[in-house]
Amino acid sequence: MKTKAEQRDKDVLIIGGGPAGIQASRLIKKSQPDWKVAVIRPEEHSMVYCAIPYAIEGLFPLERTFKGDDLVTGSGAELIRGTVRSVNAAGHRVEMEDGEALTYKKLLIASGATPIRPPLPGINAKNVYTVKTESSARKIIEHLSTSAERDALTSFSRQPEKKQKAVVVGSGAIGIEQATAYLAHGLEVHLIEMQGHVLPNLVDDDMAEPVFKELERLGVNLYLNTRLESLEGGDTIERVRLSGDEVIFLDPARDFVVLSVGMAPDIEFLGAREFERAPDGLVVDEHMRTNVPDVWAAGDCASYRSGVDGGPLGGKLATNAVPMAKVAAKDMLGVEASYSGFFNGAATVVGNLRVGGTGFTETFARSRNMEVFSTTAATTARFPMMPDAGQVEVKLVFEVGSERLVGAQVVGTQAIAERIDLLTFAIQKRATASDLAELSYSAQPWQTFFPARNAIVEASMAACSQKG
Repeated sequence: MKTKAEQRDKDVLIIGGGPAGIQASRLIKKSQPDWKVAVIRPEEHSMVYCAIPYAIEGLFPLERTFKGDDLVTGSGAELIRGTVRSVNAAGHRVEMEDGEALTYKKLLIASGATPIRPPLPGINAKNVYTVKTESSARKIIEHLSTSAERDALTSFSRQPEKKQKAVVVGSGAIGIEQATAYLAHGLEVHLIEMQGHVLPNLVDDDMAEPVFKELERLGVNLYLNTRLESLEGGDTIERVRLSGDEVIFLDPARDFVVLSVGMAPDIEFLGAREFERAPDGLVVDEHMRTNVPDVWAAGDCASYRSGVDGGPLGGKLATNAVPMAKVAAKDMLGVEASYSGFFNGAATVVGNLRVGGTGFTETFARSRNMEVFSTTAATTARFPMMPDAGQVEVKLVFEVGSERLVGAQVVGTQAIAERIDLLTFAIQKRATASDLAELSYSAQPWQTFFPARNAIVEASMAACSQKG
C-alpha cells in the first residue's frame, strides 16, 4: 500500500520510519506545529526490531512488534509509504520510485541499515535468511511452521529421522537470541563464530565463559574460531562448509541458515559522489549535519565516533538512534545541541543468564592503543538466604593513570541492564575508580546482595588498591 504525499513541498522531509525518524518528527512538530513535516517509510509497519527473535520463538504474535502509525501521525506529521529512488540535494528534491517528487527545506536521512550477506557462494539461496524486517521474520516463521506441519503428518507413520537444523552464523546478541529461539522449537542448533568467544563485541573472553557454558547447557552446538567458507547446494542449501574442512549437512526441505554478521547502512539511493561517507554510513558532525547543506543524518545509516576516545566506532543500536535524532531535530529547529558519541550500552538474555556491556572491552581498548587494566567482583544477585539467589559478576575497565572508567561488563541472573545503564552514565561523566568506590547504593533482599557489599563498589575499590 502506498500513500501519496498530501503536498509536494515540505519544510522537513524525513527518509526512514524507524526510531530516529519517529523521534525527530515528533520533536519537530511539537516545537513547530505549523511546519509541514513528512516521514517516508518503505515498510508497511515500523517494528520493535529487538523483539523479533521472541516473536519467532513464539512468545507472542509478530504483530505485537508493530509500532502504531500514530507515533508519526499523532503529532501531526504526515506518513508517506513508499521508497526513495534518489536525492537531488542541489535542488532540495527527493525522487520516489513511483515517479513522485517531493521538495524540502530540510532533510533528515534516517534510512537505517540492512543485515549483511557476505559475498560467498550460495549466500542468496532460498533457505538462507537474515532477520530485520517483517518480511524476513515472516519467512522464518513460515519455514518453521511448514516444517512442523510436515513432521506432524509424517509422524503418523514414523517419527522424523532427525531433528530439523538451524545454522546461525554470528554469535552477537542477535545471533544468540536467534539460536535460543530455534531451540525453543526443538531444533538442532549450530552457532558459528569466527572470534574466540561468543558476544565478542559485548564482553571479554573471561566474562564470556559462563555464557559459553550456558549455551552448551541449552544444547547449542558451538563453533568458535570458525569461519563460514561457503553454502553449497542448488536453490536451497544442502551443505554448510566451514574453515578447517568441517561440513554441516542440511536437509534442504527442512533445514535453514540464518546470517547475523553485521549491518550495512541503507544509503545506496544517495549515489556515490555528493555525500561524504565511511564504510559504516554517512559522515556527520556533532550536530548530525552531513557535508551537504540542509541535510542531516541519524541512526543506523550514520557514521560517528566513540564517546570514550573520540575515534571512529560503529553504533547501530536504537538506543543510539534516538539521541542522535533528538540532536538532529534540535539543530534543525535552531536549538544548540550536540552528540557526545557512542557508548554502546547493551544487554541480552542467554538462557538463565543476563549479559551486558558498555564502553570498551579490555581487548578492544588495547586495540585502540589505550593502556588499561581491569578488576572484577561478584556477589549473589539477592540476599544469599533468598530463593534462587543467583549471581552477579562485574568487570570494570579503567584507563591507566587517570583511572577513568572506559568500559564495563556484567553477567548474572538478574538486574543486569540497570547496572549497565549506571556504568554507562559513569563512563559518560568520566567517573574514576575513586568516584565509583564512593557509590551510594540501595539494598533489598529480593533485589541485591547484603548492604555490606556491592559488586561495582568492590571492583572499583580493587582498582584503587592497585594504584596504591
